[in-house]
Amino acid sequence: MHPQSIIVIGSSNTDMVIKTEKFPLPGETLLGGEFFMFPGGKGANQAVAAARLGGNVTFITKIGNDIFGKQALQQFINEGIRTDLIIDDSEHPSGVALITVDAKGENTIVVAQGSNGVLTTQDLSKIKTEIEQHDILLMQLEIPMSTVLYAAQTASQQNKKVILNPAPAALLPDEIYKTLFLITPNESEAEIISGTKISNDESIKRVAQKIKDRGVKNVIITLGSRGVYVLTNVEEKFIPAPIVKAIDTTAAGDVFNGALTVAIAEGQSLSDAVIFANQAAAISVTKMGAQASAPFRKEISKETTSH
Repeated sequence: MHPQSIIVIGSSNTDMVIKTEKFPLPGETLLGGEFFMFPGGKGANQAVAAARLGGNVTFITKIGNDIFGKQALQQFINEGIRTDLIIDDSEHPSGVALITVDAKGENTIVVAQGSNGVLTTQDLSKIKTEIEQHDILLMQLEIPMSTVLYAAQTASQQNKKVILNPAPAALLPDEIYKTLFLITPNESEAEIISGTKISNDESIKRVAQKIKDRGVKNVIITLGSRGVYVLTNVEEKFIPAPIVKAIDTTAAGDVFNGALTVAIAEGQSLSDAVIFANQAAAISVTKMGAQASAPFRKEISKETTSH
């Protein structure tokens, strides 16, 4: 059986990262450590993560006519991602993100959206039939919400699986929920979507149920180093994460979502897909960078990929 085809619609950014002992206070100038420039953006990170793990990936994003856009496009080609649906924008710069990583591996991020912010429903309507030809659609929220909703409705009307990673956190339009096969918020995103605080395991279950009741088929809440909570029509359970020493947690969620989508495309059960995605994310936090930290298939231990 061939794995199902994956289309990722989302953002592409260039991440500029400075390592520092501590985060600066307002008005404070710190002399930081090393500077790195990485390709990033949640959409691009997830597309690269999925491609490296063996996914058949097409990526739709909007890039500016600048050095950042050209570098990003070349990177996607190098990763074996199908790029012919990527949209050029002559009016806006490509997106950039300024990231500070402290000694504990925590990060703060400011994003200038650039061309990501003007990826419109009109852009997608021109390639609607191309979008409909893919089996699974994976999206995030670094492009306009109206565009996300349009793509979700387009794909779900063709009975395709729509996976939404609702990051960065935002309130979602009511009509998007019933289009979703799967939603994958982290704790803070789940709190914002559901309007309910998470304080313990019981409240995680309540929040997941509240989100599922809006019409999503499956809900996964990622809990960082504590693992993942999975709620479907047939099961609800906590799945622990592998224990690793984190160096840089940037894009761990993106690697998780890319890996999860690949496993689903291969026909794995949701629980097995989560175990596979947990492993991929655990490997990614042991490396610096967003896309740079995405693991390859051979790095994932054999026992979870064999069944």
